[in-house]
Amino acid sequence: MSFEVLETLNQIAREKNLELDYVIETLKSALLVAARKKFGTGENLQVELDQRTGEITVTAIKKVVEKVEDPTTEVSVEEAKKYDEKAEADDEMEIDIPFEDFGRNAIIAAKQMMTQKVREAEREKIYEEYEGRLGELVTGTVQQIDKGNIIVNLGRGEGIIPLKEQIRREKYRQGERVRAIITDAQRTAKGPQITLSRASPEFLLKLFELEVPEIAEKIIEVKAVAREPGERSKVAVSSLDSRVDPVGACVGVKGMRVQNIVRELSNERIDIVQWSPQPTIFVTKALAPSKIVDIDLFPEENRMTVVVDDEKLSLAIGKAGQNARLAAKLTSWKINILSETEYKAIKKAEEEEKIDIEEMTTVGKKIKSKLIEEGIETVQELLQKSKEELLAIEGIGPKTLDKLLKGAENLMKTRQAENEKEEQGKAPAETGKQAQEA
Repeated sequence: MSFEVLETLNQIAREKNLELDYVIETLKSALLVAARKKFGTGENLQVELDQRTGEITVTAIKKVVEKVEDPTTEVSVEEAKKYDEKAEADDEMEIDIPFEDFGRNAIIAAKQMMTQKVREAEREKIYEEYEGRLGELVTGTVQQIDKGNIIVNLGRGEGIIPLKEQIRREKYRQGERVRAIITDAQRTAKGPQITLSRASPEFLLKLFELEVPEIAEKIIEVKAVAREPGERSKVAVSSLDSRVDPVGACVGVKGMRVQNIVRELSNERIDIVQWSPQPTIFVTKALAPSKIVDIDLFPEENRMTVVVDDEKLSLAIGKAGQNARLAAKLTSWKINILSETEYKAIKKAEEEEKIDIEEMTTVGKKIKSKLIEEGIETVQELLQKSKEELLAIEGIGPKTLDKLLKGAENLMKTRQAENEKEEQGKAPAETGKQAQEA
């Protein structure tokens, strides 16, 4: 019987992935609570388990007295001599308590307590395990679909793929295998809740690590990922070895590597582009296969205007703006895409609106010459400069600067008013022309 108890404890430890010592201590605690419940709440009870034989003993430490006042902590001299003939008053002795004395209710309570403690320990162990595996790729079996959420059996734990972390057009049935990435682990009343994702960019990155050995070996680095799950993704890669083509390695022979990932993602389209530290080159590659005609860079605003062939405008923007949106996410630049015709029209309008610095009447020729020497040829360019930059120009002090800026602003307002008046004059004439044609 003793051996069977020890074997049962070992089995519990193996099945629940717990330390045997913890299981034994849990059993001892449960029996101690049961004993105290039956025989009193004193601290004189103790439980021991011999790990060699499996024998469990429950004992009460009692004081030997002439007259017993508290049976839970005291024993009479006469009773004590039954255990030890040399027992005398004021001695302390251990008295075994047979399991038969516990009673059915106490044993049931001990069993329930142990079951609860083991369950709690198992849950904590599972939580700690998965909490340390965040970002890891796992495979499980679909257990059930609950309000759109996919409950996944991971073996020792249970994961959930929320609706927002699923690829929209994918449908799963009970028993099907599913692969996902661990994104979160939380303690709950029902046990640890492991959150999984198939929609995150990190999931795509892990699939590339799985399919492309050069990425796993750190020869190729994934610099950025932009993704619209189930639709299209862009992945920027760079090689740490000049002999290795990062794009070719990710695509694989006859496209096998990337095709394996595409199949896993339910035919999600994947663009692999070579990363570049130069923003214009990187954006050009991110927008491929569109042909880029020109790029205007505005680093201070982290934006750029990209000009493409008129015929390639829709290709560059993509369906519902998807290509442009992903390119912007991938490069972290705000991208405004224009056709060549649109760009030329805007530039022409800007040129026509420019006010030459020579038109200013509030400053003299010397100051104008200094401004032109500094590359400031228009009023618009003047107003774009900071006060610090203008004060650094020889001959421009605080008073001159104030006069210069006020004059530039007034000239801009005057020109703007003239343009508005001209536009208003054009509108009635255009309306009359249309009426005549009708």
